[in-house]
Amino acid sequence: MNLDFLRPLLDTPGSWVSVYLDATRAGENADHEVGLRWRAQRERLAGQGADPATLEAVDAAVRDHPYQPGRYGLAVFARDGEVALVETLPAPPGVDEADLAPLPHLMPLIRQRHAEVPYVRVLIDRTGAELDALSAGGVPRHREVTGSATFPLRKVNAGGWSHRRYQQAAEESWKRNAGDVAAAAADLAEAVDAEVIVVGGDVRAVQTFAGRLPRRWQDRVVQTDAGSRGAGADESALDDVTVQAVAELADRHAGEVIDRYRAQRAGDTAGHGLTDVVTRLQRGQVDTVLLADDPSSTDTLWIAPDDPSLISVDDHVLREAGVAEPCRVRADAALVRAVAGTGARLVLLDPDEVELEHGIGAVLRYADADTAAG
Repeated sequence: MNLDFLRPLLDTPGSWVSVYLDATRAGENADHEVGLRWRAQRERLAGQGADPATLEAVDAAVRDHPYQPGRYGLAVFARDGEVALVETLPAPPGVDEADLAPLPHLMPLIRQRHAEVPYVRVLIDRTGAELDALSAGGVPRHREVTGSATFPLRKVNAGGWSHRRYQQAAEESWKRNAGDVAAAAADLAEAVDAEVIVVGGDVRAVQTFAGRLPRRWQDRVVQTDAGSRGAGADESALDDVTVQAVAELADRHAGEVIDRYRAQRAGDTAGHGLTDVVTRLQRGQVDTVLLADDPSSTDTLWIAPDDPSLISVDDHVLREAGVAEPCRVRADAALVRAVAGTGARLVLLDPDEVELEHGIGAVLRYADADTAAG
């Protein structure tokens, strides 16, 4: 998972308020129930010493967040009287929670987002398309494309010498509109750095669209005849295809990282264990951190306030590096900050997926003499 979208929250430690709520609004008293859940967390934060201005800012963010159907959660991060980020979660958190700490508590957010793969979904017919996309940070985008060709769009039995001309003209209109949709989809795919484009709808339009995409996107297309732009059409089948395509890619990415880690581990050139991985992060060696997902962990690490790469299991190491006041924080928060700050990636794994010393390992960009020596 690329954590660049979280960097604005991680640059400077402070008094960060992090809140996770079940924001589902399903019944008549739903708004009241969400308010009660937030009030309980607000009291907890006040007891921890959160400043009133920041609590008021979070209160407004929870109260004013737009309604959406279904079950979902809400994550809010704030400090110094301002909300820095509000994220809608695809599912409610297991439990509501709130935290006041030097760094934002981001692991519950990452836990829900880590399997997301940036994608574009296209629902096409012969006149245009609906485009939906999701970026690496979980930000949705929507576009509606109307093709430039408006006539003729249907083949007609004109008869006589003009019959073939009408047929060809209709086909050219379909091709032009599919080309317009393909250009828009490629632009959107570039914007979100998509790894897959799922296209469904009119079968002929789907095929034409795929052929009109720039070459670099053609091998990332998943075609299906599911979906229709007709009024009241059920899009669940196309949603299922999209979810399946994204899940397969996420599994493949995780498998590739695990294979690379095992290969480096066999050659004694991988990062392994908390102390070693922290050292590799300091040196900028880490390509990807593999972390066993353990919400119960109470491990802590030391960080420098102004440099994400300065992270250590021992505050004396940072003091010797010139850090006057090292800060002790949750280990997962420090690791997320270091991963984002050094341009590495993070993969969360179930504890039984791969054997990791102290629940953590790293695929390295390069090995040095110390790494090879173990």
